[in-house]
Amino acid sequence: MFIIFTGNGKGKTTAALGQALRAIGNGKKVLMIQFIKGPWKSGEDVSHTMLSPYMHIVKKGRGFVNLPGDIHPFDVHLQAAVEGLDYAEQEGKSGKWNIVILDEIWNALKLRLLSIEEISHALKIITPHVDHLIMTGRDCPQEFIDRADLVTEMREIKHPFAKGLVGKKGVEY
Repeated sequence: MFIIFTGNGKGKTTAALGQALRAIGNGKKVLMIQFIKGPWKSGEDVSHTMLSPYMHIVKKGRGFVNLPGDIHPFDVHLQAAVEGLDYAEQEGKSGKWNIVILDEIWNALKLRLLSIEEISHALKIITPHVDHLIMTGRDCPQEFIDRADLVTEMREIKHPFAKGLVGKKGVEY
């Protein structure tokens, strides 16, 4: 199955991790490749090591792009995204994984770190070799929504960030 979690609300990565946890409980192996998340530690950075060898998370992103705190030139982000997609294709066709998750890939597309053609190519390379391919991120293009087997859109109704509150450990990261 080709699964998409998109929308402007919280929970896209969390939903993908939920799918991973369910699969692991059934003896499946899951690889998550993160395209935007940078070097800071999140809960999943720790928990996935506890789930090894059934789950592995690889951060290929260099952090937020063109936002306050971004210390990298655009070319560094671009190279990281391309390397991340190459890695996803290699691992996806390796036969080692039942599920491959491309986390925040739609953000990488929106930021022009990857193209529709590159993502379409990866989809063709990976899907014959895995049970499920999951792609997350805001602003998924309609053409991928049309191709997917399952699509869920997270819609923000209310979020503490709107009140200026910072993210909470264990909830946002």
